[in-house]
Amino acid sequence: MGRVTERRRVVRIRGGKVSTRPDTLVAEEPLEIRLNGKPLAITMRTPGDDFALAAGFLVSEGVLARDSDLATIAYCAGAVAAPRDEPTDELVDGPSDGLADGPPGGLGVAAGGGGGVAAGWTTAPLPAAVGRRAGGVGRGDAGLPVIDTRGGAGSAPGGAGARGANTYNVVDVHLAPGVPLPDIGLERNVYTTSSCGLCGKASLEAVRTTARWPVGDPATPVVLSPDVLAALPDRLRAAQRVFERTGGLHAAALFTAEGELLDVREDVGRHNAVDKLVGRALQQGRLPLSSSVLLVSGRASFELAQKAVMAGIPVLAAVSAPSSLAVDLAEETGLTLIGFLRGADMNVYAGAERVSWEE
Repeated sequence: MGRVTERRRVVRIRGGKVSTRPDTLVAEEPLEIRLNGKPLAITMRTPGDDFALAAGFLVSEGVLARDSDLATIAYCAGAVAAPRDEPTDELVDGPSDGLADGPPGGLGVAAGGGGGVAAGWTTAPLPAAVGRRAGGVGRGDAGLPVIDTRGGAGSAPGGAGARGANTYNVVDVHLAPGVPLPDIGLERNVYTTSSCGLCGKASLEAVRTTARWPVGDPATPVVLSPDVLAALPDRLRAAQRVFERTGGLHAAALFTAEGELLDVREDVGRHNAVDKLVGRALQQGRLPLSSSVLLVSGRASFELAQKAVMAGIPVLAAVSAPSSLAVDLAEETGLTLIGFLRGADMNVYAGAERVSWEE
């Protein structure tokens, strides 16, 4: 783990000429999410922001609602990599603040803050083998390294790529005392792929989880102009650093009603990108996202609409089409759903009252 891209040699044909050259590919690896030690879900994702991904997934499942619901998130030390002959050469591309997921190797990482350390941070002794990059590790109480749990780049796992190394592909989330633990039976185990998201639900009704907040804040309603909406896809595209090199990632971004970019995440799975956004917001104490606009780079599925509703987001926009079930959910919950957002052109499928335009 610890890398979002890999280099592979390809045969390239351009204008009838054949050449051999290295190509940059987006990494895709499984992440198992455990809840209080029990397996809950497996998702195919781009490594990085794993703690935020797990937290955001649990928000969409109705397990977490605020940062105080979360006690710790840690990589499980028992996940062992198969031998790897050809190491990759690039570290995770992280958020603009350069902060990192916590140290791998099963170290407990508190997501709720405290102990004189800023919220979202904890202190823990690092093994000598843990590699570090500037910006990912600081110094906290008693001179111990301070590890940020909010996701992104910063620490290269010790032994990454070595034989028998920890893969950092298993994350264990422990709930705070008093937070109810959902029933985790065989019928609730979820396997998600990088394309379809929640594919293993027993029924549609099982997906219709109960939202903790209303969609948006009635006291300060979000109203968007078409001009603001039209500018969002280009702003998202400009922020996709890894897509620029690989052409193989989805992206999700949060904006203000005025079009200011708040956060952006990339992942091989569009649902993972949204989970990473929501998880970071939870760990930073910013839920519900009642004044934010969520933009996704692909289609708007039912699952993405559900994730927006569960985070209290009032507007979901997509550059491609929504599904019929996503439109149904938007109409039922009051979510504004916009599809085919391409420049000044767009379709408003639900919640048109949040878009202001001149007749």
